Amino acid sequence: MGQTITEQILADHLVEGDLETGEEIGIDVDQVLTQDTTGTMVWLQFEALEMDEVQTELAAQYCDHQTYQFDFKNTDDHRFLRSAAGTYGAYYSRPGNGICHQVHKENFAAPGKTLLGSDSHTPTPGGLGQLAIGAGGLDIAVAMGGGAYYVEMPEVVNVHLTGELPEWATAKDVILKLLQDLTVKGGVDKVLEYTGPGVDSLSIPERTTITNMGTELGATSSIFPTDERTEEWLEQFGRGDEHVELTPDDDAEYADRIELDLSELEPLISKPSMPDNVVPVSEVAGEEVSQVIVGSCTNGAYEDILPAAKMLEDEDVNPTTEMVVAPGSKQASEMLAREGWTAEMMAAGVNFSEATCGACIGIGHVPASDSVSLRTFNRNFEGRSGIEDDSVFLCSPEVAAAAAITGEITDPRELDLEAPGFEMGDGYSDGYGADDPDIITPDDPVDDELIKGPNIGDVPLKDPLGSDVSGETLLKMGDNITTDHITPANAEALKFRSNIPEYANFTLTRIDSSFPDRARAADSGVLVAGENYGQGSSREHAALCPMFLGVEAVLAQSFARIHHANLFNFGLVPLEIDAETYERIDQGDDVEIVDDVGAGVRAGKEEFTIRVNNDWEATGEMSASEREREILAAGGKLQWTKQQHAGGGSDAAPADD
Repeated sequence: MGQTITEQILADHLVEGDLETGEEIGIDVDQVLTQDTTGTMVWLQFEALEMDEVQTELAAQYCDHQTYQFDFKNTDDHRFLRSAAGTYGAYYSRPGNGICHQVHKENFAAPGKTLLGSDSHTPTPGGLGQLAIGAGGLDIAVAMGGGAYYVEMPEVVNVHLTGELPEWATAKDVILKLLQDLTVKGGVDKVLEYTGPGVDSLSIPERTTITNMGTELGATSSIFPTDERTEEWLEQFGRGDEHVELTPDDDAEYADRIELDLSELEPLISKPSMPDNVVPVSEVAGEEVSQVIVGSCTNGAYEDILPAAKMLEDEDVNPTTEMVVAPGSKQASEMLAREGWTAEMMAAGVNFSEATCGACIGIGHVPASDSVSLRTFNRNFEGRSGIEDDSVFLCSPEVAAAAAITGEITDPRELDLEAPGFEMGDGYSDGYGADDPDIITPDDPVDDELIKGPNIGDVPLKDPLGSDVSGETLLKMGDNITTDHITPANAEALKFRSNIPEYANFTLTRIDSSFPDRARAADSGVLVAGENYGQGSSREHAALCPMFLGVEAVLAQSFARIHHANLFNFGLVPLEIDAETYERIDQGDDVEIVDDVGAGVRAGKEEFTIRVNNDWEATGEMSASEREREILAAGGKLQWTKQQHAGGGSDAAPADD
C-alpha cells in the first residue's frame, strides 16, 4: 500500500513504533522553534537537563510576543533568551524582526523536514511541505537535547481541492469554510493533507494561511504537496537547493476525504467568540466597526497585506474606524516600504505596528469597550484581545479593508472597486532581508553564558505520583476552555512567564478571580471541565501553574491534544469522564481517585474509580501510552528524562561527544 505525504515524512524520521493510527510513535526532529513567552521555560528546562548544546539540525529562538518591552522583565527575558541561544547554539531573532512562523518560513522552513515548535501555530510551513507540529515547551527542550518526539499516530485526512478561487474569495475563506463545516474539534488527532487540482492555483503564502489556521480545527498538523510554486518560492529566498518533491503515492489511502470546490467559495467571516462561528460576510453586513487590524502570523506576509493596500489606493479610512497594519515580519514591512505601499496606506489613514504578535494576545491595540474589531488573525476567543466581553471577528485582508473604508462590515463584492487579486512579491530576489542583521547565528553569538534577571526563576518540580490523589473540586468549567482562560497572556500577566510563583497568581482568574487563593488554601484539589479542555495555545504554563498551586488531577469530558500531553509532562493526572459524571460533580465536592493511583498508572490501568463526597462513584478513563505513564509516575517529563539520561535509557537525550 502506498503512503500519504505525512506517512512518507514520518517513515523517514521514525525511531520507534509503527505508523498505525492511534499508536504512539517516536520521531526524530530536524528543527525546533520557540518564542519569547514559551522560550524562557524551554531554556530553563534545557539547562536543568544539563545539556551542553543543541542536538537538532537547527534551533531558532524568536522574540515576537513581548516586543514592546513595556517592563524590564520583558527585556530581561529577551536578554536571557539571547544568552541561551548563544550558550547552547541556536539562532536568535531579535525583538521586532517578526513573528516566529513568518520569519521561520522565510529563512529556515524546508520541505520534507520535521519541525517541532512551542507554539500551537507551528504547522504554518506545512504550506511548503514541512511536517510541523506544535508542542509544549518541555517537549521542545527534550527534542533539542536529541530526544525523540512522541505523539499518537494521527489519522491522515485528505482535503481534495478543485476549482479556483473566484474574485474576492481568498485562502482565508478556505480555512474558514473548513472551520464552519468541521468545528474547532473537527481536526483533533488528524493531519489534514491537501491534494487535488485546486492546489496548483494556490501560492505558498496562500497555502501557509490555510495550514496556520488548521490549528483552530484542533489538527496535529496540516500539509501541502510540493511543486513548481514551492521551488520558485524557495528560490526567491535563495534556498532553491532545499526543494524536495513531495506527493502522495498513487495508491495512498486516507482515513477520510473532504471535497472542497474553491470556485464555490465566497467571502466568509468568523463571528465572536470562536473561530468556527463562521457565516458569509453578507449575513452580518452593516454592523458598525470601530477597529480593523490586518496582519498576524496568519495574514502578515507582504502578499497578504498588498491586497488591502491596493484597495486603499485613492481611498481613506473611515473616520469612525481605526485601521492598523501589523506585518508578520520586518521583511514584509521592508518590502511594503520599498514598493511605496507604506506611504500609500499611511496617507489613507492607516497606522503601522511593529512586526509582533502583540495585538493577537491582547498586548497593544486593545479594542474599545462595546465595540467591534475585525482582524485577519486566527483566534477570537473571548477576552483574548485584552478586554473581556470583546467582539472580535476574523476575516480576510480584503474584508478587513472593505470595513475600514466603509466603517461597517461590508461584503467587498458590493464595493465599486476592482478586485485586487493575488500578487506574489518579486522583491525577495532583490535581496530584501538578505544577511538579516536581526538574526544572530550560532556561529557568531553575542553571549556565551546565561544571563538571568531577577524575574527569572527555576522550573518547579512535582514529586513522583503517590498512591493517594484526592482533593476538593476547586473549579468546575464548561466546554472549550482555552489555555487563555487557564493562564492569561495579557500585558499584566505575561511579564511573569519566567516567574512561576508570580504567574500562578493569574491562574484561571478569567473564570474565577478567587481561584489562586482558594487553591493555595486547599493544598490539593482537582479541576472538572467539559469537552475540549485546554484548546488553543501550546503554553505549558496552563499545566505548570495549576500544578504549582496544588492541583493533582483534571477530570474532563475530553482534552485538546497539546494540553493533554502537557498534563502528563507536569505530573497532573488527566481522566476522561462521561457526561453524566460531569453533570453530577459540583464545585466544592470532595473527589478521591480510589485505590493506589501510582501503582495503577504504572501497571497500565485504564479505568479508575472516582469517589465523590464519599457518597457515590463513577469511572474515569486514562488514555496513555506506557511512556506517558512512566512520565506521570515520575512526577513529570523533566524528572523522567533525567532518570533516563542517567540510566542510559533508549529515550534519553544523548550525551555530547
